[in-house]
Amino acid sequence: MSEWVDAVAETALSDGENVIVDVDGIDVLVFKIDGGFYAIEDVCSHDGAPIADGLIDGDQIICPRHGARFCIKTGAVKAPPAYEDIACFPVRIVDGRVQVKDERWD
Repeated sequence: MSEWVDAVAETALSDGENVIVDVDGIDVLVFKIDGGFYAIEDVCSHDGAPIADGLIDGDQIICPRHGARFCIKTGAVKAPPAYEDIACFPVRIVDGRVQVKDERWD
């Protein structure tokens, strides 16, 4: 069973910023968007490469290589060339710390 992983202090990120966190061996991007926290896997489903360096446009991240767009809040594909969603992870705040959990294998 997976455990909650401490990612970052709740006050460490400004809106539109993200941090990469290792969650059970998977690189996860934790974002602060419009005051809320969201986490998606740091991988483009089009080519398997990281998307952390992509541009943020509202609640979407744009893959820096081929321009695929993903919703930061849900991992859903918003524009090709990707056609598969990327994993989205639950996030919680405990004692001022943002925590993430990978429940896919539970």
